[in-house]
Amino acid sequence: MKFNRILSLCLIIVLAASCGTKKKVVSRKDTRENTGVTQDSRHQKRNREDVKEETSRTSYSYTIEDYIRTYAPIAQEEMKLYRIPASITLAQGILESGAGNGDLTRRANNHFGIKCHDWNGPKVYHDDDRRQECFRKYKHAKYSYRDHSLFLSGRGRYAKLFDLDTDDYRGWAKGLRDAGYATDRQYPDKLIGLIERYELYRFDSDIEPAQVQAYNPKPVNNTETHKVEKGDTLYSIAKRYNTTVEEIKRSNRLNGNTISIGQILNIK
Repeated sequence: MKFNRILSLCLIIVLAASCGTKKKVVSRKDTRENTGVTQDSRHQKRNREDVKEETSRTSYSYTIEDYIRTYAPIAQEEMKLYRIPASITLAQGILESGAGNGDLTRRANNHFGIKCHDWNGPKVYHDDDRRQECFRKYKHAKYSYRDHSLFLSGRGRYAKLFDLDTDDYRGWAKGLRDAGYATDRQYPDKLIGLIERYELYRFDSDIEPAQVQAYNPKPVNNTETHKVEKGDTLYSIAKRYNTTVEEIKRSNRLNGNTISIGQILNIK
C-alpha cells in the first residue's frame, strides 16, 4: 500500500513538470509573433512619415504657385496705381503671410502684418513681437494689398524708393530694409530669392499707370491751396499748414487718404 502511494506521487510530479515545459514553449512562440508585428508596425509608421513629409513639400510648393496665380493681378493693379513693383508686393505677401497659410492671414486677410496704429476698422489680436498685439482685419485680401500700397507711399522714409524703376526689384528689396521696413538683415535676400525662384519679375513688365482723375476743386475766397508733390501725405500737409487731416479731407471731399502728385488741395 505504501509503495502504491509513492508511485502515484511520482507520476503526479512528472506530469506537472511536463505541462510547465509546454507552457514555456508556447509563451516563447507568442513572444516572437508579437515582436514580428511590432516591427512591421514600426516599418509602416516610417513609411507613413516619409509620405507625409514628401506630401508636405509638394503641398507647400503648390501653395506658393497658387498664391501667385491668385494675387498677381492684384499686385499688378497696385503697381499701376502706386508704382510699387508687383514682384516686390508678391514676394512680401508670400513671405509675410506664409503663402496665405499664416494664422493672421487666415483670420484677418492681413497679408503684410500691418498693425492697428491709428486704424479704426475691424481688429484681431495676434502674438508677434509681443503677446496679443493689435492687427488690422480686412474683408478681402485686396484691401490688405491696398493698405500695403498706402503704407509705403504715405510715409516719407520710403519716398526714395519711388525714384527707382519698377523693374528694379533688387533696389526695392534693399531699400525696404534700409528704410526700416524689416529688422531681419536677410530680408532683402529672402525677397530676391523668392522673386528669382518663381520668376515674379515677369509681373513687372512696363504697364501704363492707370489714369486716375484727380479731384481739383476751384479755390474759393479765404482759401489757401497746396499742390501735391512727391513724398507729400495728408498728415505732412496738415502739419505744414497747422490744420488736421480730417479738415483737409472735408474741404476737398476726400473719402480716403489717397492723394496724387499735382493734385490741388484747398487748405482752410
